[in-house]
Amino acid sequence: MLTVRPRASELVFQLYGRVLHPELFEICATRTIDRGGYSASIAITGFGHIVTWRREGLTLTEVATAATEPLPLKRRLLSHRIGGERSDRLECRGGARYHTCFQLERTDADVFWTLQQELAVAGSRRGLLHRFESPGRMALGALSWIDVETRPRSLLVQAFHTFPDDLAIVKSQSLFEVP
Repeated sequence: MLTVRPRASELVFQLYGRVLHPELFEICATRTIDRGGYSASIAITGFGHIVTWRREGLTLTEVATAATEPLPLKRRLLSHRIGGERSDRLECRGGARYHTCFQLERTDADVFWTLQQELAVAGSRRGLLHRFESPGRMALGALSWIDVETRPRSLLVQAFHTFPDDLAIVKSQSLFEVP
């Protein structure tokens, strides 16, 4: 199991129009959703997360990971370095839509540790939570929390990944919609 995360500045946010093989990632926690009109698999990885959403032959795979990870270029629809704030959208065949916004937020130490504790409490109540081991320099290790809201025509995924060495939090919100 990973004990230290990459630097927050080394992350990328990508979207694929295909499934990515799970062996490309170190999976820490998973959840599967089947909501009639669509299905999704959500996983926290050593570097971030992966969400695979399927509907009537359409597959979208969202990945937040280290830029150094060797991921395929085939059918990559979006790719952005994570830094500052960014949003993007994609209209897909059959009328499905994908919207995302993500940001890298750097804070001072007091704010970071308060946010980390709040995320841990929220993650212990709902969603998917994984706590990483402390690298020894900090009292607490990083954590990842993914909160999911399902509706008959949409899936909302909110992900939070902390980076104690950088006093940074990566936040993302993605919406997968059925027409």
